[in-house]
Amino acid sequence: MRAGRHTPEPMAAPTSVAHQAFRWRADGSLIASRELLAAEEPLEIRLGGRRFTLTMRTPGHDHELTAGFLFSEGFIASAGEIGEFRAMLGPKGAPEPNVVDVVLDVPAAGLRERLRRNFVISSSCGVCGKTSIEALQRRVVPVTTEISVDGSRLLAMVPRMRAAQVVFEATGGLHAAALFSLTPDPASDGLPMLALREDVGRHNAVDKLIGWALLNQMVPLESCALMVSGRLSFELVQKAAAAGIPIVAAVSAPSALAVQTGQALGLTVVGFLRERGFNIYTRPERVRNGGGRDARAGDGQSGRI
Repeated sequence: MRAGRHTPEPMAAPTSVAHQAFRWRADGSLIASRELLAAEEPLEIRLGGRRFTLTMRTPGHDHELTAGFLFSEGFIASAGEIGEFRAMLGPKGAPEPNVVDVVLDVPAAGLRERLRRNFVISSSCGVCGKTSIEALQRRVVPVTTEISVDGSRLLAMVPRMRAAQVVFEATGGLHAAALFSLTPDPASDGLPMLALREDVGRHNAVDKLIGWALLNQMVPLESCALMVSGRLSFELVQKAAAAGIPIVAAVSAPSALAVQTGQALGLTVVGFLRERGFNIYTRPERVRNGGGRDARAGDGQSGRI
């Protein structure tokens, strides 16, 4: 995006809020405590002053969230199509913290077609997997990069991401998405973590991350891996594919439609990524073992590790 064409983000609300609670113990005792809760507030996204969509999110990185959402959902094709972010002023003249207005450099007819096309994808999702994937394939270019990584380096992403989840550590109530470079760090056994975002919605965390990369002219992310906390859904895989990410990993399980989508779009889908191991569901040739062989050389056993 061209520098200097958007206003700074308004001061974000806190990402956590303190609230009194009572801890019940097995011996029947009740102890008063002060607990931190993850903040959740609405964000209204407007296009040229018109209300477009509303999402519940953890405040902060709202321009990234907006840019990532518009890009990963196919409403814009590049950062250059974002003309500017505009602050919306409230009754007292202060910027509204929960509204983002975006002016797009997209012809009206082109935007209408993108809105129609996205409706086909979103309305079919969860109803007919085949329809969802076919609609998505007409918009998203399959990932074809032949990059590969040693499996032990994927394992090292787990503690690095966990250590960076500051708000989750305080509240226990946020999802996280982290972007790692697939170019190994010569000073360690792991992969460099480029950025991490937290949010009450896992899709928002991914959109914030993709928006960060988009606004920093890093997309397509052909030499990166995406890791998410929790499970891996169809929506997260399609967002990763839109950004050109070849490897997507999750702490928990992928859905069947997420795996089907990853297969169709050329992504390596990894699930149950924990300290001891992981499952590979698609494109296993991108994951090597310590001896240089790819993951297809295994014994064929399946299940959680």
